[in-house]
Amino acid sequence: MKERRNQIVELVNEQGAVSFALLKSRFPDVSEMTLRSDLKALDEQRLIVRVHGGAKSVERVIGTDDLFHKRAVRNVEGKRLIAAKAAKLVVPNSAIYLDSGSTLTELATVFPEVPCELFTTGLPGAMALAAREKVTVHVLGGTLDVPSLSLAGSTCCELVDRLHFDIAFMGVTGFLPETGFTCGSSDESALKRAVIARSERVVVLMDGSKVGVPNTFSFAKANQIDTLISDGTLDDDTLAYFERMRVHVL
Repeated sequence: MKERRNQIVELVNEQGAVSFALLKSRFPDVSEMTLRSDLKALDEQRLIVRVHGGAKSVERVIGTDDLFHKRAVRNVEGKRLIAAKAAKLVVPNSAIYLDSGSTLTELATVFPEVPCELFTTGLPGAMALAAREKVTVHVLGGTLDVPSLSLAGSTCCELVDRLHFDIAFMGVTGFLPETGFTCGSSDESALKRAVIARSERVVVLMDGSKVGVPNTFSFAKANQIDTLISDGTLDDDTLAYFERMRVHVL
């Protein structure tokens, strides 16, 4: 029991937040009742924070988990797989929005050398793109969020309202069918909604660990996006849901 609970704590800290469905898949021989008892006990010990539908790390709840360098080292192989798939969707001579976040930064590192106008609010992604000679990089000004190394706020939204994107690559913090795709702040949510409203095609980059993870700020429902790129770890129910919503999953 102790070993299993230690593994649960390690998983929650590694992912930042996990759904109960993910826990069941990681511990298939453990009953739901036992897993719920584990979460309750770990919450009482303040090793994790139990939330509706799963658990979050203590760092995420108190606001120290959103540091970019922490997220950048999670599920690295999955992010690389997602980025490689996304890079194939880049069309020369197009206007592209590249969202902030560790997965989007991974896309920036493998972005093809093609002529295009690229707009972003992610500073690590912009730096990664600096080596591309044919890509014109525009960094949208706004208020700097130091932990995530990104820009947001009303200034960003006003700039986006003057633009039009052929394709937008978007990152997420969590997904639930009832709330849709979520992120970590109201400013970020407003920016993402503004980008989606100005984009011909919306592509969400999301690994399987984000499914079932609850968050406060929703920015889009499934029927508002066109394509979902994942790492091959989405469960059958989630895949079926996106198929019903006519979302193309890669």
